[in-house]
Amino acid sequence: MAAGEGYVFPFPPRAPAPWCDANKVKGVCGKDKLRESGNTADAPLKLDKEIMTGGLASAPKKVDLLIVGAGLSGAVIAERCSKELGMTSLIIDNRDHIGGNVYDYVEDHGIRVSKYGAHLFHTKYERVWDYVTEFSEWMPYDHRVRGLVPDNDGVNRLVAIPPVQSTVNALLGENIQTEEEMQAWYDKQRVPFPGDEPANSEEAALSRVGPQLYEKIFKHYTKKQWDKYPAELDASVMLRLPCRTSTDERYFACDWQALPVRGYTRIFENMLLDDPNISLRLGVDYFKAREAGELPEYGMLVYTGPIDAYFVQQGMPKLEYRSLHFDEEFVPEPKCQDNEGYFQEAMVVNYPSPDVKFTRIVEYKHVPNQTEAVKEGKVKGSIIAREYSSAEGEPYYPVPNPENQALYEKYRALAEKEEGVCFVGRLASYKYFNMDQAILNALEIFDNLKETGKLAPKRRPEDFGPGDGPK
Repeated sequence: MAAGEGYVFPFPPRAPAPWCDANKVKGVCGKDKLRESGNTADAPLKLDKEIMTGGLASAPKKVDLLIVGAGLSGAVIAERCSKELGMTSLIIDNRDHIGGNVYDYVEDHGIRVSKYGAHLFHTKYERVWDYVTEFSEWMPYDHRVRGLVPDNDGVNRLVAIPPVQSTVNALLGENIQTEEEMQAWYDKQRVPFPGDEPANSEEAALSRVGPQLYEKIFKHYTKKQWDKYPAELDASVMLRLPCRTSTDERYFACDWQALPVRGYTRIFENMLLDDPNISLRLGVDYFKAREAGELPEYGMLVYTGPIDAYFVQQGMPKLEYRSLHFDEEFVPEPKCQDNEGYFQEAMVVNYPSPDVKFTRIVEYKHVPNQTEAVKEGKVKGSIIAREYSSAEGEPYYPVPNPENQALYEKYRALAEKEEGVCFVGRLASYKYFNMDQAILNALEIFDNLKETGKLAPKRRPEDFGPGDGPK
C-alpha cells in the first residue's frame, strides 16, 4: 500500500501544531485515589468474591436505589446520590465486570485493551471534565483516524479520515494547498438536496462531500456498519461527520480530549468501590431476579438496559440495534513499514471498501495510556482487533430511521407512565450517547432529584445532539 508521508512509530498521540494547541488538556491532570493510596498496578483490581459471585442473597435487603447496569449512567447516579445526599444504592449487572462498555483490562501479554472496542474521551462540557478528573488522572490525546482507501488508479492509500486536504490530494489527484482551494473544491463537488432538509444520509453526505468522496469513503463503510445504505438511514448519521477545509486531522473538535492514564476501569473503581453507601453484585440478571422475587426493597429503580426488553410483556416489536463482533489476534512479531512492534500505522485504520468484510482494525498498543511494560518496550508483540458489525449480539447502536423512531416513541410513552422507574442511558433512551453526554445526562438527572425530588431526565435524549455513533 502507499502510506503517505511523515509516518512516525508509534503514531504520535498529539496532533501537530496548531491543532494540538486547541486541546485544553495540556498535561497529566486529575486525581487517582487508588494511586495515591499506593496501588501501582496497571490492571484493574480483583473484585471481592461477594461482588463477583455473592448474588443477591448477601446484598442489602433495602436500598434507596436499585440500579440496573454498572456503566457510566448508573455509576454517576449512584456516586452523586451517595456523596451529596447519603443515599444507598445496589448496582447489579449481568456481566462479570464494572464499567459497562468502556471496560478495559490488561490481557495476558501485558497490553491494555478495551473489551467492547476503542473509546476516546472528548467533551465540550466543562462540568463533565471537572467531574471525571475527580476519579482518574488523564493525559492529552488527539484522536486521529486513518483509512485504507483506493485512489483513482485503484492503489490503496492510507489517508486521514474525516477527509482533509491531503485526503483529497492522495485519492483524487488534486493539489489543494489552502483552505480557500479546499472550499472551492467542495463547492464544485457538493450536490444540493432537493428539499428544505436532507431526507436521508445519502442526501446529507452528497451535500457535504460530493459524489467522489461519498463513493470512496462513506457509502460502503456505512453499508458494512449498519447493513443499510445511507439512503436508508436518517440524515443525522452523516450530518454528524466532520467536514473540514483545513489540515486539522483530529477526529473530534472538543475542548477537552484525553485518555485516563490507567484505563477507564480505574474511573469506576475510584467512584464505587470504597463507598459504603454503594453495593455491587455482578452476574445478576435483573429480569430473572425480579421473576424469582429476589430483588431487595428499594425506593426507586434506575434502569439502563434496553427499553424494549423492560416492556417485553407488552408484546410490541423489538427495536433494531447493531452489535459489534471483535476478532482479536495477538501478533507475536508485527512489522509495519520496516518498523518492528506495530501491525499498522495508527491506532485505528478504517477499511471503507466493500471487498473487505470488517470495518476497521484497532491496535491498542498505539495509545499513550498503555501499561508500563509496553512503554518500556518489554512487550514485543501486539494485539489487533478486527471489527465487524452485526445484527446479532449485544446491542450497541440504535439504528436511526423513521420506523425505529416511531416505535421508540411508543416505548417512551410507556416509560413515562411507569411509576418509580428512571430510564437512563443509550439503551433505555434508544439514543447513542457519547461518554460525556451519558455523564452529563446522569448529572442532570441527579440535579432534578435535588431540585424537584424526582429522579428523571431534565431533557429529552435528542436534545443532547448527535453522538459519534459507529466510527
